[in-house]
Amino acid sequence: MVKQIYLDYAATTPVDPRVLKLMMPFFTKKFGNTMSLHRLGQEANNSVEDARKIIADFIGASPEEIVFTSSASESNNLALKGTAFANKIRKKNHIIVTKIEHDCVMESAHWLQQQGFKVTYLTVDKFGLVDPEELKKAINSNTLLVSIIHGNNEIGSVQDIKKIGKICHDHNVYFHTDASQSIGKIPINVKEMNIDMLTASSHKIYGPKGVACLYVNKRVLIEPIIHGGGHEKGLRSSTTNAAGIVGFGAAVDIFNKEGKKETLRLKGLRDSLIKKILKNIKGTRLNGHPVSRLANNVNISFIGVEGESLTMELDFNGIAVSTGSACSSKTLEPSHVLTACGLKPEEAHGSIRFSIGRWTKEEDIDYTVKTLIKVVNKLRQFSPFYHGK
Repeated sequence: MVKQIYLDYAATTPVDPRVLKLMMPFFTKKFGNTMSLHRLGQEANNSVEDARKIIADFIGASPEEIVFTSSASESNNLALKGTAFANKIRKKNHIIVTKIEHDCVMESAHWLQQQGFKVTYLTVDKFGLVDPEELKKAINSNTLLVSIIHGNNEIGSVQDIKKIGKICHDHNVYFHTDASQSIGKIPINVKEMNIDMLTASSHKIYGPKGVACLYVNKRVLIEPIIHGGGHEKGLRSSTTNAAGIVGFGAAVDIFNKEGKKETLRLKGLRDSLIKKILKNIKGTRLNGHPVSRLANNVNISFIGVEGESLTMELDFNGIAVSTGSACSSKTLEPSHVLTACGLKPEEAHGSIRFSIGRWTKEEDIDYTVKTLIKVVNKLRQFSPFYHGK
């Protein structure tokens, strides 16, 4: 039987058994609609509000500033589109994002351009970091919103969000950050870090899929993009996913208790994987910042190797990895994140993202490196692009 090793935690995480245990009653016993006045409805609603407070406290927000959604993609769409249309009356129509945002932010920005908004796409350096001075230059009197990802989902580079947020506030501009990958791995306080809106996702932190949230500071003018019965204080109508929200809150609560210790463990495994790959396999390079990066992210380019082929060969050997963002891994285009960092298309196509997590062990790292050496050598024998560099 082939050994199974999961190294794609950045795409999604398994639900922690402790989280699942707390969720189970809300499928069969505590199943009431949170908008109902009877006991079952109010019992479910109280549990949702308990989860809201756990999440709010975790990021230094107030419970009423947490809006539950179905996904990080929805949260990011709400942040960009909701603020854009709510602030039309202010006649501010300029939005700034980076060239390395998640697809849901990029596509929201493209869509807003089609509606007449102006969008600036900030460049990044070779490590995927934004130059704060470039941001200052890009802001003008019509700038409404800046949206910059915290920890990049592909290369793991972590932005100086506090500095970026201060620049935005100094210019009276809203600041949103997608923290889907960083929440739980990096301490976040939305007030201290000058964040007006923040996206977080349950299934990236061992909670269930289908639930996420958007922190919205009370000062932000924002319109809903889903209309209906007025749930979530009118910002996100839809029957409340009580079981999912309870699971989300439970997952955050576990990080609150265990996160620091786990992050240190993940950093050790991350650095071990990076060191062993670069040392034992020639023609490799680390993508993203070598130090300012997510604790669980390793993105490596393998010269002369096609990423999809390497991913499949590793899968045959029981190792699950990704060629980039799971949301766009089926496309044949090179990663927009890697090309924005200066990689050539063939270098981007030869890049693999390894993301470790709660159940990764050192022996998994050793097996992965041993398998990589074998598989990379095999693929390079048939590659017309590898010349023994």
